[in-house]
Amino acid sequence: MTDSRVQETLGGFEAAADDLVALYRELHANPELSYQEHRTAARVAERLQGAGYQVTAGLGGTGVVGVLGDGSGPVVLLRADMDALPVREDTGLAYASTVTVTSESGESIPVMHACGHDMHVTCLLGAAALMAERRASWSGTLVVLFQPAEELGSGAQAMVDDGLFDTVPRPDVVLGQHVMPGPAGTVFAASGTAMAAARSLQVRMFGRGGHGSMPDATIDPVVMGASTVMRLQTLVSREVSPANPAVLTVGSFQAGTKENVIPDEAVLKLNIRAFETSVAEQLLDGITRIVDAEATASRAPRPPEITELNGFEVTVNDPDATARTLEALRGELGADKVFEIGPVSGSEDVGDLAKAAEVPLVYWFIGGFDPARDYSAEPPASNHSPRFAPVIRPTLDVGVTALVTAALEWLG
Repeated sequence: MTDSRVQETLGGFEAAADDLVALYRELHANPELSYQEHRTAARVAERLQGAGYQVTAGLGGTGVVGVLGDGSGPVVLLRADMDALPVREDTGLAYASTVTVTSESGESIPVMHACGHDMHVTCLLGAAALMAERRASWSGTLVVLFQPAEELGSGAQAMVDDGLFDTVPRPDVVLGQHVMPGPAGTVFAASGTAMAAARSLQVRMFGRGGHGSMPDATIDPVVMGASTVMRLQTLVSREVSPANPAVLTVGSFQAGTKENVIPDEAVLKLNIRAFETSVAEQLLDGITRIVDAEATASRAPRPPEITELNGFEVTVNDPDATARTLEALRGELGADKVFEIGPVSGSEDVGDLAKAAEVPLVYWFIGGFDPARDYSAEPPASNHSPRFAPVIRPTLDVGVTALVTAALEWLG
């Protein structure tokens, strides 16, 4: 059943739509890496202040939070992430990113909103403005949170550690969303385990370099690393039970600079995903065992170094809160547009906010791809692809609608 307050609040969307589309394009063209979201944070703070929110900036580095209400009644927290990825955009869009930044080593790094966080920010700013315009129609307190560094898995905890819940009222529920491959206009969520635990590691393997024509005088870290990559795949295929889905990806293998020079070392970067913490730990133990064994088998002159780069815990949606929220979304969007799915192998740190507040989490996905387009020749690009490009509308429409609907379901 449609909530009349939702309809009244969303009545102002069309008047704001062009402005929101322009904002989305601006954010997309100006992406910023984790903990560098200064421009984005400034735009967020400016808009929230203009809408009448009490704004605190700089939490957890570049995080921004706005509060509308006096802390009485139900307190609802809506969250969006802001950071982009080190990816060179290949969408061909008129508003495509051409941004590059320089690393500490002097390397030029391309930057792109390849995961849709620009859409998340735009949707939440749109919803925040509409909720402020109809403040008289609801009671309670609305907290809108714009988080840095989701891609590193540390931004939510950084805001908590910086005194988030000393700054804003402690919420009764944490709500959020993510744009994903799927038809625009749809909303989908998992009850219970929603997203995987993840760990990212760097492995340095040491050899002894020399001339490519005399491999017998060297210890080749390229062969050592290649053997390690292949052996690591057996952890999922031969050691983890088929009843426990898991993923192990080696996303980076760097060694050497010239075709006839055997280098001194190879560096692998890998990522694991699992829906159970025990499986993630099993994979981590297996990685250490295999890396050490391959180094020993190759006569490495020193043990390999394994460094954890980042980590995410399993994201768990509260079943009762999820059922309540999805029912509200069905009433607004239609039962054929809102459905439950199983857990997805992506990872998120939004759960750190709910865990710190000791309240339920509801985190859902919105489709971002044109339902009228034929994708049979080329499937829609996934998140983190250089060709990731959600269709702006109706993705934006549904994203704003979902946030407003969910917020009003929990507010008085």
